Amino acid sequence: MRKKSIELLNKSIAEEMTALNQYMVFFHFHCDDQDLPMLSALFKKVAIEEMMHVENLADRILFLKGDIIMDPSSKVQSITDVKGMLKFAINGEEEAVRDYNLFANECSANADSVSKTLFENLVVDEERHYSLFDSEMEKLEKFGNQYLALQSIEGSKNLGQA
Repeated sequence: MRKKSIELLNKSIAEEMTALNQYMVFFHFHCDDQDLPMLSALFKKVAIEEMMHVENLADRILFLKGDIIMDPSSKVQSITDVKGMLKFAINGEEEAVRDYNLFANECSANADSVSKTLFENLVVDEERHYSLFDSEMEKLEKFGNQYLALQSIEGSKNLGQA
């Protein structure tokens, strides 16, 4: 039981680390640089939540007396256009939902209800992240670059009020 749960928890840490790193690059470097404060704030918020996921997963591994492996599952992708960033995020969140549902079932089959519950709670968060990114993609597709221009203008207005 413990060995399989620890394996799934560490696999999840690797995926969360990848998402965290990627979202940090998106918000901190690209969205900020393109003067898109609303998208930047969204990626930042989700990155912080992904960091909390890593902490929760690591806490569970420690409880199970396992070793935490903090290696991301893949390298950060060089994506600078907003549509590409959102596609990446949507796909990643969709994969996380699928994986965490499977992992919850596997933990249940191995009589590890606490890890099962942890994965089920992660599904709730990842579905919310998916919805946020999907909503941004719909707005971008509906309004095109005008949507991005409005974000940039709004950011400039807010700077003037500081």
